[in-house]
This record gives sequence, structure tokens and C-alpha cells, in this order.
Amino acid sequence: MLKRGYEAGENLGAASSALKRLRIHHDNAPMSGANTTGKALSNDDYIVGWICAITTYVAAQAFLDERHGRPKYVCVNDSNDYTLGKIGEHNVVIAILPGNGIAPAACVARDMLQSFPNVRICLSVGIGGGAPSSKHDIRLGDIIVSTPNEGSGGVFQYDFGKTIQDQSFQHIGFLNQPPIFLQTAVNGLKAQYMSEGHHLNEAINNILEKKPRLQPIYKRPDSVTDRLYESHVVHPLQCQGSCAVVCGNDPTKLIKRRERGEHEDNPAIHYGTIASANQLMKDASIRDELAAEKGVLCFEMEAAGLTNHFPCLIIRGICDYSDSHKNNDWEGYAAMAAAAYTKDLLSRIPPNTTERQKRIAEHLSGDLVTTASEMADSQKNKDSQEYACDCSDPHKSKEWQRYAAAIAAAYASELFEELPVAESDARVPCMLNPRKLA
Repeated sequence: MLKRGYEAGENLGAASSALKRLRIHHDNAPMSGANTTGKALSNDDYIVGWICAITTYVAAQAFLDERHGRPKYVCVNDSNDYTLGKIGEHNVVIAILPGNGIAPAACVARDMLQSFPNVRICLSVGIGGGAPSSKHDIRLGDIIVSTPNEGSGGVFQYDFGKTIQDQSFQHIGFLNQPPIFLQTAVNGLKAQYMSEGHHLNEAINNILEKKPRLQPIYKRPDSVTDRLYESHVVHPLQCQGSCAVVCGNDPTKLIKRRERGEHEDNPAIHYGTIASANQLMKDASIRDELAAEKGVLCFEMEAAGLTNHFPCLIIRGICDYSDSHKNNDWEGYAAMAAAAYTKDLLSRIPPNTTERQKRIAEHLSGDLVTTASEMADSQKNKDSQEYACDCSDPHKSKEWQRYAAAIAAAYASELFEELPVAESDARVPCMLNPRKLA
């Protein structure tokens, strides 16, 4: 049982030492494919952390200049799956998300930083749903990069806010902006693209020529499949047919868009606010509302779990329009486009720039100590971590219950990770171990 007198700050060093000693050995056989190298690198040699879902995980591996196989060890509580390699002059550790949602993304990043403590750059690369408007001509296959916009940090958690009686739901979920050196690199690459154009399609095609097995999923679909329907046109809920058949190509249902010119980038790169939540956005009316009110360019399901705790840049390839017509046709190409852009971005960052950044783990330790200490103080007269839910207001009760449960779970997770663990018995009861909760 956790002792009430435990002081989180006093045991950070012991916890870190214990976690370093407790390691699980993995098969270190090199992965198949070109550019595999037998270099023996330690976990401390990896500076760039790249977090993605399975579709982008495949694309990310394809863009590695070198493959270093899998890690020789990870910390005992780290259940992530990793691929190690090099892009340009940067050693990169790539981790795959176990599922969608804010919490899995935060857990993957946390565990990565325990096993790879020298990571100084965090990149969340994946796919998302676009929010096209008259101001932003976003199309399938385009790329969205989170950048500060009109006072926001680049990521907006749209399911986090407050409800006030007789008023509408108020969003309060703008999150931290990316580190300055990443913003500078984004602007430098933006200027390069404006002057010279990009070669993302050429890079993708080169990958697909070398790996024809990927072509069915990752090649660019025909442009005729890029249909943007009017917001009032809803795909029938129970109908599994394609939009081409069910919704048709009636010009009155589609938003007409001109073809992109010869000297325009295609895919295009857009910079601004990415909206994140635990739920998938498939509602064109809400999409349009948030695009108009908050300047949202893209919707996705992981970024909010990272940006407020992990200095991070979010990059998304657009695979649908966040409406009822969502399908999987463009997911592979969108993932490839996002990965290709990420490789170009890393090529603009000199290795000594990354090396002089603080380790992300150093940013986190203070947050964990503060959070754990504050919560422990607030509960010092209780034997267990319980949060009372104010259910007196029926409009607030369910939202507050979910929030209270999330805070309690976050506290348990953070406290568990900081506790020193005896080498002879690394297990703790399931009720105290957030990684074992089903």
C-alpha cells in the first residue's frame, strides 16, 4: 500500500536508477530491407523521438536512411514497440501507438523517455481529417503542421471546456506551442518550399518503387476520389457502400474546386491549428463551426495527450474531410506524405542544434514532482486517492465525473512511475498499477 508520507521529489533519483537497472531484453536481430546497418548504438544515442500510429509507422520506417534494428533493452514498465534508425545526421527512435486517443499517446511518449532518456525532439506524425474552408483549400493528401496561430499554441483540445448555465459549451483547451527551434525549422522549410517547391511525391514514388509491396495501400489514389460534399449531405448511417455509389457525383452535392496549377505544390502544406480529442470527428457541421471559430485546419485523436507535457510538433497528412463520408482510401498516401515532410524537416535541423536542447525528460520531471506533490497534499488526510464529484448540477455531473476519473488515473500513473521498485519484485498489485488496469 502507498504510504501517505511519501514525498515524490525525494525519490526521483532512486526511481530513475531503479528503472535503468530493470530492463527487458529483446531480440536484436536486424530488420529486413535495404540500408540495414549493424551499428551498435546505445539507447542514449537516440535524440529524435517519433510517435505514430500503424499506418504511419510503416511509412516512417520506409524513410529511414539507416535501420539499426530494435533496442537491446527497454525499461521494465515500457511496453512500446520500437524501430531504431537514422535520418540524415539524426538518430531516430520510432514508437507505434497501441490505439487511438489522448491517453495512449501520452503513455507511449512517457515510456519512450524512460527507455531513451536523451530524446530532445518529439514528433507526432500521422493522419487526420481536414477542415477545408474558403480561406484554406485543404485537400486529401495535403499536410497540416501545428504552428501557433492567433494566440493559440497550434493544438486545440475541442472536447475540453466548461458548460455554464444558459450559455453554450466554452472551450478552454488550447495547448502549448512547439519548441522555438522546431518552429524556426518549420519556417525555414516553408521558405524553401515557397522558393523551390517540394519533391515529396518524388520521394514517395522512390520508396514505392523500391518496396512494391506497399503500393496497393500507400500510392496516391486517383484525384477523382477526392470528393468534398456540401456540409448538409450526409452519408446514410447504415449504408456500407462507397460515396461514389451511395452519394453520387451530383454537382449540386459537391463543392466545386479548381484544379491546382503546374506551379502549385500538390500536396500542399498548411500551417496552423490542429484540433484534438478522444473522439473521431465525422460531423461536417461541427467541423465547419470549429474551423470558423477557432481556425482549425485538421482533426485528430492523439496530439492533446502530448503537447502540454512533451515539447512536441504535430504533423498530419489529410485522409478525409472529418465528415460522414470518411473512408480509408487516402490513409496510406496521407501517412507517406506526412513522413516525407518530416524527413525534409529533420534535414533542416543541424545535429548540434538538437544536442544543445534540454532532454525532454528534464522538462517532465518537474511537472511530475509538482503534480504528484500537489495531489498528495490535497489528499493527505485520506487513505486512498479518491476525488469527489460535484453532482449537484445535472448539467455538470457527467463531465465532472469523467474529468475527476481522468485526474485520478493520471495521478496513479505518474506516482507509480516515480516510485522506486525493488529489483527482486518489480510487480505491484493490479489495483495500484495503471499499466495493468483493463
